[in-house]
Amino acid sequence: MPAPPKLKLSILDQSPVRKGGTAAQALQETITLAKEADRLGYTRFWVSEHHNTRSLAGATPEVLIPVLARETKRIRIGSGGVMLPHYSALKVAENFKLLENLYPGRIDLGLGRAPGTDRLTAAALNPHNTFSEAAFMQQLKDLGHYLHDTFEAGDITEKVRATPTTTSVPPVWLLSSSGQSGLFAAHFGFGFSFAHFINPIGGAQMVQAYQEHFQPSAFLQAPQANVGVFVLCADTAEKAQQLLETMDLLMLRIEKGISAGVPPYEDAQTQQYTEAEQQRILFNRQRLVCGTQHQVKEQLTEMATSYAVDELVLVTITHDFSDRLRSYELLAEAFGLEGTSSIKVL
Repeated sequence: MPAPPKLKLSILDQSPVRKGGTAAQALQETITLAKEADRLGYTRFWVSEHHNTRSLAGATPEVLIPVLARETKRIRIGSGGVMLPHYSALKVAENFKLLENLYPGRIDLGLGRAPGTDRLTAAALNPHNTFSEAAFMQQLKDLGHYLHDTFEAGDITEKVRATPTTTSVPPVWLLSSSGQSGLFAAHFGFGFSFAHFINPIGGAQMVQAYQEHFQPSAFLQAPQANVGVFVLCADTAEKAQQLLETMDLLMLRIEKGISAGVPPYEDAQTQQYTEAEQQRILFNRQRLVCGTQHQVKEQLTEMATSYAVDELVLVTITHDFSDRLRSYELLAEAFGLEGTSSIKVL
């Protein structure tokens, strides 16, 4: 019986702003983290798009990606993702064809359908956004033509081409917490990234449906899927519990629309929860994996097996940046990533 493929680890970073911190500080931490992820042997480093929040500094992945690519050497850099309904397919294609020219073979184009914000802000970003499936599918179709310099007779893509030209095309991933976008990814032959850190229910079935319905394309000849999950790894069980309780409070605040930055553990210690909030905390804990190095490795391995994927995209948010770095270091060691064995935290 052949040995299972070695599990690949990647990172999705949202540039979290800590309580009392600044966006500038958060972005510099993202740059530092990308460099360490590159050194440790992570496969890819994606940055997210969020709007109208003071807790996350990552609003424009296409601006941050070239900075990260310049500061790294090997790791793939990409969007996790660009919220396509906010923009024209042509402009997104041009942004990423330019990035592919600058850093050939290292750019990923991750796309999302969700607004990444509230509906009012989404309307301000694109007043013509109808949030319809048909409009989104047309954008995906057009994007494929623009990236590959193909067209349909009588269509706008016959006369309008995305520039600059490229000798390679960045792979396209569709990010989703629902089965519908997984079917879109299968139809267009894109990669599929399921957001377990958003929706912990039914994800394995959605990935399976994507794999079963996949149609080969100019992007991919076979289905390629990964799964994103919140992860908190620490040297001791006590420290892991502190990180978990802080994350409990942060997720509740986000759900209530409270944008106060990532709280310190001291805030979680003094927080009193209602019975309804306690139930919500239990549900939210299904979205994450937490524990010591051995515990987290075991849980992540089980998750990858249940999803039938060979890559997990890790999302770690902590108040102290040193805890975030340490979590990724421990995981790199646990899974034997090809990198150095320690991180120097200044």
